[in-house]
Amino acid sequence: MKVLISDKLSQQGKDILQQRGLEFDDKTDLTPEQLKEAIGQYDGIIIRSGTKLTKDVLENPGQLKAIARAGVGLDNVDIPTATEKGIVVMNTPGGNTVSTAELTFSMLLALARRIPQAWASLTRGEWKRSKFKGVEVRNKTLGIIGLGRIGTQLSKYAKAFDMRVIGYDPYVSQERAEQLGVEAVDLDQLLAESDYISVHTPLTAETKSLLGKDTIAKMKPSARIINVARGGIVDEQALIDALKEGKLGGAAMDVWTKEPPTDNPLLEMENVVATPHLGASTTEAQDNVAIEAAELIADFLLEGKVKNAANVPSVDEKVLEQLRPYIFLSEKLGSLTAQMLKGKLQTLEVTYSGELEQVDVAPLTVGVLKGFLGHVLDSDINEVNALSKAKERGIPVVESKSSRSEDFTALVKVVAKSDTEEVSVAGTVFGKRNDPRIVRVNGFRVDAVPTGSLIIIMNWDRPGAIGKIGTTLGNNNVNIADMTLGREKDGESAVTLLNIDGDIPDKVVEELQKLNEVIDVKVVHL
Repeated sequence: MKVLISDKLSQQGKDILQQRGLEFDDKTDLTPEQLKEAIGQYDGIIIRSGTKLTKDVLENPGQLKAIARAGVGLDNVDIPTATEKGIVVMNTPGGNTVSTAELTFSMLLALARRIPQAWASLTRGEWKRSKFKGVEVRNKTLGIIGLGRIGTQLSKYAKAFDMRVIGYDPYVSQERAEQLGVEAVDLDQLLAESDYISVHTPLTAETKSLLGKDTIAKMKPSARIINVARGGIVDEQALIDALKEGKLGGAAMDVWTKEPPTDNPLLEMENVVATPHLGASTTEAQDNVAIEAAELIADFLLEGKVKNAANVPSVDEKVLEQLRPYIFLSEKLGSLTAQMLKGKLQTLEVTYSGELEQVDVAPLTVGVLKGFLGHVLDSDINEVNALSKAKERGIPVVESKSSRSEDFTALVKVVAKSDTEEVSVAGTVFGKRNDPRIVRVNGFRVDAVPTGSLIIIMNWDRPGAIGKIGTTLGNNNVNIADMTLGREKDGESAVTLLNIDGDIPDKVVEELQKLNEVIDVKVVHL
């Protein structure tokens, strides 16, 4: 079998391929047209960020069976096309953990001691020791937002420097935080008490501008922000304003909303440390991802083992085919639950009933977790690692079966409990067309397609309520593709589910929320 290496790869990765008996071609200068023509001649391909495996490139993949990304991000791979063509897509999420955590702590120390500014002054021939008086980090408080691999590693470095470490992650249990030696707090407490705040979350709709005007206002005026995660998690304009107004002590930025960050005022500020996206830029990190990518390709091509796959469940093909529509449904129910739930997750319960009682439902539980965690964590969540990610974060998952399925042949029900509320959703698959449907939301009977953008409205069951909701959406040019209503008793609370075309602006959600007939509004994307 033969592998194409289309981006620069550490020699250790190439050695692994050779040791495992795989041939490979090292071609790092292929144009998109050349890549499209050549890719079908290989059983596997190892890429980094440079190669773009677009729909056009993958349209005729020939004998290609596997893609391994030496790194985390998969934005340069058209995963739906790869899936359609039967190509497994894998990545190496753990290879840059230490390098990113080390860079984060290096930037923390650089902020504390003003090292870059002092160096620049010295190179200008100046000797201004008093100008660059710093602070010690000992006994200071580090607030870590996101306690995944990198946040956990960072906490170890901070504790070695006698820092107090507090952390906020709604998807890490109290018990798990205690095991890590981190004091679990809510976001407001972290913002108020931290001397240094470091973010380690993916960029999602929830984390975009997570550190913005309102959250920065809750911090100490002396606090310092560090972002080595993703550009956009810190609102750069809000950060600029706060630094100019003396509402923050400083910031360290390795990632940017726009890269490279040309004409960015942060680069001119004396209390800012800036680097050009160096989180994974160490010799060891590059070696690690190269070795891991080569092993992924070899394991799959030679032994059929799947690890860190973004698109292939690790189940027997016959079982997978039987469960495929329910796997799709389960993932959507997990994502729906995650987007509806407020507060810190306590338990996640999945119940299978009816015909599903007789089958191996493990892939369905994995689907629920993939949908749930995929909404709040980074893009490396998949069918293979969803369970381990849940375990890593101490998320208790309860799985049960029942022969009773109410009015349905089979039913998947997901119940999530947080410290503030409980959310339940259920779905089934209808008919020979394998048509998935959401049939329960918080106990209300509904019938909704689990795709696209949905508006979930809890409202009072009063005359004119639906009309006002529809009028509000119509006045804002929001088109309703489908609608389903659910209620228990006349005149009490009800639920309205709307499938809409496109997205819904925040201002429209605010208008809906102001209607007297509306109790709550949630927008979810499935």
